[in-house]
Amino acid sequence: MLLKDKTLLITGVLMDSSIAFHVAKLAQEQGASVILTSFGRTMKITQTIAKRLPSTPPVVELDVANQEHLDSLAERLREHTDSLDGILHSIGFAPQGAFNFLEGTWEDVATALQVSSYSLKALAVAGLPLMAEGGSIVGLTFDAKFAWPVYDWMGVAKAAFESTNRYLARDLGPKGVRCNLVAAGPIRTTAAKSIPGFEQFERIWDERAPLGWNVSDPLPAAQACVALLSDWFPATTGEIVHVDGGVHAMGQ
Repeated sequence: MLLKDKTLLITGVLMDSSIAFHVAKLAQEQGASVILTSFGRTMKITQTIAKRLPSTPPVVELDVANQEHLDSLAERLREHTDSLDGILHSIGFAPQGAFNFLEGTWEDVATALQVSSYSLKALAVAGLPLMAEGGSIVGLTFDAKFAWPVYDWMGVAKAAFESTNRYLARDLGPKGVRCNLVAAGPIRTTAAKSIPGFEQFERIWDERAPLGWNVSDPLPAAQACVALLSDWFPATTGEIVHVDGGVHAMGQ
């Protein structure tokens, strides 16, 4: 089993159709112990969805925009584990105003950057006291090399997110911790539903993908995350693995 005897912290489990849910499910099937995070009104949702996993994991409160939550995370995790072998960052949010590039306010953009970009560093630092050497941090992105329709300031936040990953790889590598991202194609998730006009991606992605693309299948992206969380990529860090049917490599 790829993750035998490992302990993973997994964020972003809100629906059983989400990539994060399938990472948690695969991780358990591959031998890992899993701890989930959630906060506020979504805590009950996460706790309910957690029961659909092979083994019901604990859910720890974590709002990545709350510094007290971050500062106390390691201590609260110690109630469930002595160490972490991996962290999945599956967190993203932008106010509706951030999906209008020219009219988006700094307040909207600042929120998007804090929650969707800076949080990768914040989560890594919060979990670092428990991270074992050889540990792995994996985040989920949507290829930020392009100016996508409707994505607007969230696209800018993802560009910052991808840059943050590279700097984390630089600074955490000497500590024996790898940092990589999975750039997934469009999946019908809670985050996608919050983006106005996201169905534009759904219509064209399958046509452009050499391998084809199923917007209702989060499993390929989840499998890539599990592989990166395992020991099978010991010398890979600062990388972005595309799981998008090959769209990233095609011209228009």
